[in-house]
Amino acid sequence: MIVQVSDSELELMKIVWANGGTALYAHIMEALVKAGRTWQKNTVITLLSRLVDKGLLKTSKLGRRNEYTALVSEADYQAAQAQSLLDKLYEGSAKGLVSTLIQRELLSAADYEELKAFWEREKNECAH
Repeated sequence: MIVQVSDSELELMKIVWANGGTALYAHIMEALVKAGRTWQKNTVITLLSRLVDKGLLKTSKLGRRNEYTALVSEADYQAAQAQSLLDKLYEGSAKGLVSTLIQRELLSAADYEELKAFWEREKNECAH
């Protein structure tokens, strides 16, 4: 089971995922600075340690530097969180979620058509 993470932990995971699934500590800090984050070194190390404890990252030494490797892909994390959302709010019903998106105009007609085309492509690929 993939555990949920805090917003700050997720931000670090996104940096690692965006870097091909591995990132040196220095790269993570550089990406945070570019994003306008002014987190202290100890804060980042604590968050990274939590992600290691949660089984989402592993750490290895490259000389004196720490390299962090994602143990869960971004797609797998997103799928687990989507399922969790469906279970919590819609009793597992994707139809309920989509209905809400349409009713609240969070899903446009263009989005719907794009999803419909995606659905058809996936259905056809699975049939072959």
